[in-house]
Amino acid sequence: MKCTRFYTGADGRTHFEDLDIPTSPTGSAGARSEPFAVSGMLLRESNGDAHFLQLHVAPRRQIILCLAGVVEIEAGDGTKRRFGPGDVYLADDLTGEGHSHREIEGPVKHAWVFLPPDMDLRAWGSKAP
Repeated sequence: MKCTRFYTGADGRTHFEDLDIPTSPTGSAGARSEPFAVSGMLLRESNGDAHFLQLHVAPRRQIILCLAGVVEIEAGDGTKRRFGPGDVYLADDLTGEGHSHREIEGPVKHAWVFLPPDMDLRAWGSKAP
């Protein structure tokens, strides 16, 4: 399962990294990952009316599951990526300059799943800290 991570690089700027959460086939039911620990979750919704957040860091390490709407995340190097229904991304830039967030199309509905700060992402293909 594809997942985009944004993290703080050695330069103090946010960068994107493409990860692949390992899954195993489950027969006719598709595929699923191995369970992993989470420390909480919240649900967020908005009307998607061009809501914009200036540069900011993630409040915690969290996977965002986009349920509806489209958002655009801009990294510190100017790279932008859009996320829509079914996309999975990981906010992991807890320090540094941060990222900006713009709602492009609404309504926006997200599930934020809180990960332990020490969760090892190497099995997902992470090369960054």
